Amino acid sequence: MKIIAAKWILLMDEAFGIVEDGAICFDERIIAVDGADQLKSRYPQAEFEDFGDAVIMPGLINAHTHLEFSANRSQLRLGSFVGWLESVIEKREGLLAQCEAKQCIDRALDTILESGTTTIGAISSFGLDMESCAKSPINVIYFNEILGSNPAVVDTMYGEFLERYEQSRAFASKSFLPAISVHAPYSTHPILIRKVLETVKAENLVVSTHFMESKDERAWLDRGEGKFAEFFKAFVPDPKPLIKPLEYIGLFKGVSTIYTHCAEANEAEIKAILAQDQAITHCPRSNRYLGSSRLAIEKLPAFHLATDGLSSNDSLSLWDEMRGALMMHSDLDLAELAKRLLLGSTREAGRALGLQKGVIKEGYESDLIVVPIPAETEESMVAISLILHTQKVEGVYVGGERI
Repeated sequence: MKIIAAKWILLMDEAFGIVEDGAICFDERIIAVDGADQLKSRYPQAEFEDFGDAVIMPGLINAHTHLEFSANRSQLRLGSFVGWLESVIEKREGLLAQCEAKQCIDRALDTILESGTTTIGAISSFGLDMESCAKSPINVIYFNEILGSNPAVVDTMYGEFLERYEQSRAFASKSFLPAISVHAPYSTHPILIRKVLETVKAENLVVSTHFMESKDERAWLDRGEGKFAEFFKAFVPDPKPLIKPLEYIGLFKGVSTIYTHCAEANEAEIKAILAQDQAITHCPRSNRYLGSSRLAIEKLPAFHLATDGLSSNDSLSLWDEMRGALMMHSDLDLAELAKRLLLGSTREAGRALGLQKGVIKEGYESDLIVVPIPAETEESMVAISLILHTQKVEGVYVGGERI
């Protein structure tokens, strides 16, 4: 049992509660929040540490990131989604080989932890990151991804997917939870989606999917036009969209689903997602780098923040992502936006993944970070100051253990 104290405690509850000169008592789960003297009196056997001018808050949760392309720096083409996708296909084998040889996935995970992220949703296309994720102290929801648009080879693709999924289940632990990702409506045949959703429902899994990431996807799914029309001719002679966007959403009814991006989603699609009590991931920098629109977060009751991968971003730090979001959403009130971004990197991400994480509350898991903050910071400036100035954190606790 431990007690840690600091100048500020951010509860990340619905009211964005802040406790001044407070302390937390915890082991694997949070036991109590109170003043340091009160907690030391109630739990005299607990270890005690006072971090002084710092913020104690829940560990950050990055619900959508790709680690397998962490070797990328400037090899992939940014600015246009289909142009980027073509470069991914062209450079894929080389980037995967570089990452495996240089152990860049391990380094990426270390960097993620240093920035205060204690839980990630790792979207894995090939299983290259499986062992690294399983041995990391970071909590990992490991989304085995499936895609494939050719109905003639659905059984083959499904078999290959099941093999990867079973491999991930062999690593299952308290901190490594296998899950499933359906790539996107433009790339995954409905027959294949229905087959994997049988597994999702039988095992009560959360599922992740990319949705309406680009203007190219919008034009293709709505009208069968645009850059995707030319792109798919390299694979099939007479390409046609596989499914309409609202029909795609309907496939996931009754399933805990996370829709990542939604930058080009229309009002009806957003309404359908929310009506099914499903979640939306916002990746502001990836969207900007690939030429997508700004997600209108001011119209959403909730969203959570994620970095996507280094294939379409320059950092896996959620602090960098929050700083980028502050600039992207320049018409919104700064103080309120800062609070929403912090909630989207903790509480809302935990809810989307179905975890008791992201809030400092009795009974929640003790994933906590300690972030230095200038002594003169006023309470009204705590959220803004954290986002503007944090690079690395001072302390990280995962499951109550100091990392």
